Amino acid sequence: MREQLKAAQWDVRNWEAASEGERKVAAKLHVLTRRGWRLLLDRRWPGTRAANVDMLLVGPGGVFVIDVKNWRHAPEAVDGHLTAGGRTYDREIGKLLKVTRLAENAVSARNLSPVAVQPLMVFAGRSLDAALGTVRLLGEREVTPALIAERTRLRPSEVKAIADHLERTFPAYEDTSARTGPAAPASPVPAPDDALFDVEGIRNAAVEAARSAPIEQWMTFLHPDQLALVRRDWSGPARVSGPAGTGKTVVALHRAAHLARRTSGRILYVTFANNLPRVQGTFLKAMAPAVADRIDFRSLHAWAGQFLRDRGVATRLDHDKSVDAFSRAWQSHGRRTVLETLDPAPGYWQEEIDYVIKGRGITSFEQYAPPLRRERRRTVLRRTHREAVWALYQEYERNRTAKGVHDFNDILALALAEALAHPGATPYTSVIVDEVQDLTFVGVRLLHALVGDAANGLLLVGDGQQAVYPGGFRLSDAGIDVRGRGQVLRANYRNAKEILDAALAVVADDAFDDIDGTPTAGRRDVDLTYGDGGRVTRCTAPTRTEHDEALLTALRALGPEAWPDSAVLCRTGAERERYRRLLTRAGIPAVTLEQYDGRPVPGVKLGSYHRAKGLEFKHVHLPDHDAPATAAPGDGTDDGVARERRELHRSQLFVAMTRARDTLWLGSFGRP
Repeated sequence: MREQLKAAQWDVRNWEAASEGERKVAAKLHVLTRRGWRLLLDRRWPGTRAANVDMLLVGPGGVFVIDVKNWRHAPEAVDGHLTAGGRTYDREIGKLLKVTRLAENAVSARNLSPVAVQPLMVFAGRSLDAALGTVRLLGEREVTPALIAERTRLRPSEVKAIADHLERTFPAYEDTSARTGPAAPASPVPAPDDALFDVEGIRNAAVEAARSAPIEQWMTFLHPDQLALVRRDWSGPARVSGPAGTGKTVVALHRAAHLARRTSGRILYVTFANNLPRVQGTFLKAMAPAVADRIDFRSLHAWAGQFLRDRGVATRLDHDKSVDAFSRAWQSHGRRTVLETLDPAPGYWQEEIDYVIKGRGITSFEQYAPPLRRERRRTVLRRTHREAVWALYQEYERNRTAKGVHDFNDILALALAEALAHPGATPYTSVIVDEVQDLTFVGVRLLHALVGDAANGLLLVGDGQQAVYPGGFRLSDAGIDVRGRGQVLRANYRNAKEILDAALAVVADDAFDDIDGTPTAGRRDVDLTYGDGGRVTRCTAPTRTEHDEALLTALRALGPEAWPDSAVLCRTGAERERYRRLLTRAGIPAVTLEQYDGRPVPGVKLGSYHRAKGLEFKHVHLPDHDAPATAAPGDGTDDGVARERRELHRSQLFVAMTRARDTLWLGSFGRP
């Protein structure tokens, strides 16, 4: 009885301390209610007899699940553990994460992204600002400024509706004595009243708020209808595809944040373009700062090079010397051969080596000889042509080896060999591949080798219609089976109807085979959510000078306030430089997409069609957009090459046009 009495007295002292701590923290947080926040105190934990949630706070910054501690010893985050007075309190972290998941589930049914629900542990009478995984540890003094500094995620109407919903889901304790006496059976949680929670209204309000915000905020907006896809469990490799504007990249970003919150390993987020990882990393830090340091955003070649260096594999990447090696090979084994009858320009044949031979990991002529499918290549190569290509390839390899250098394809091949030789020796539990259609066969095999067929391991995101590079592959050839684990998105959230119609008209007649082998028509069924309101302006000028002046007039008409949400996209890097000089002389500030890091900038964004992939802009300008793709001269034998180039040009133009959300300016001028 004496031991029971001591235990009871200890419990009473603890409850009194907790109560005092909660009062102190609540007083600090009460200030936020004047700024549009809702504070719910001492809520019942659904499904338990007596457990409680100290506080739920809903405001512009999102939903915060708060556990208040009033400890005698100062808390510390040491080597991934919560400690105080020499003891470890990791169980407290686990309990907070459990109730946070309950809150996530409660609001996910009402279309709120899980990245907007955050766990906080607040220490009364302490000064602290640290983190343990996704849990932020704050002192009593730091909690209010930290919450005020949160980015805006919810509008006032959303705050009210979500707080009302949580108030019903997590009911208040009607009898505070239940905390110190025998627990009464928990009363059933009332079913949510959908009439009190205007789901459609909140959805529409969220979309409208995102559209009116700077374009950077729009590019991270997850439509409520896509939330279930972000949270889905996949039993193996999976794929998310769909036409342009359906939100594939946004789903991938939120998926990365979701996985980082659910697992302890690292997440690798890979894309082909060099500029995208920097932008996407910035976006995710704004979306989910608590897990941003656990997600590696890299371009494929940059990651593969670092992977080899970490493994001690020597490489010497030298693009200029590789180009010289091919030029010498063309002079001796390309010119005055049967290859010139199809295309006298060496660029086509260098692409054949890069994307078909080395990109597919082909090492013998028997593999390359017919009937090898050359995905996305329309030119018919007979055996004599393939023999000539193989001779050109072998000479290029001899020249490159003699110079002692590697090309980009060699880096991927070496990394694949290393990954296959040491399976499971990477820190990644999940790999997300954005714009997968632009990767080579070897590149996709490399990323698959990192995680294999593990559940939620590999997610491939992309659309074959938006391929901007020649060559290609099928997932089945790479040993990747996504049957039953694919999702095709149909709703276009980005483009106004007039813009999407103009873009689809460009590729309407260009059927294509997707990377899963599915034949697909150029004009695809898309559900528009934006509707009317967009504008396409076509400007045809007699001369280039008048064309350029019309472009400047269009930009000036938008005004400086719209320039940060605008872009001028060009077919080539050389044209980008030309228009950069034009804008500079006109006094219009511009930043190239190579310099852009995802933060709002005061000027117009300027880049090539290739660099614009994965990005969006409210206003897009495409100068000289209809310049004809170069076709090889001939007497009819060049039909395959000419057709292939025209299709690739249309695909690249389609990608550029669908970057536009609200307005699209298409410029052209007369040519002799």
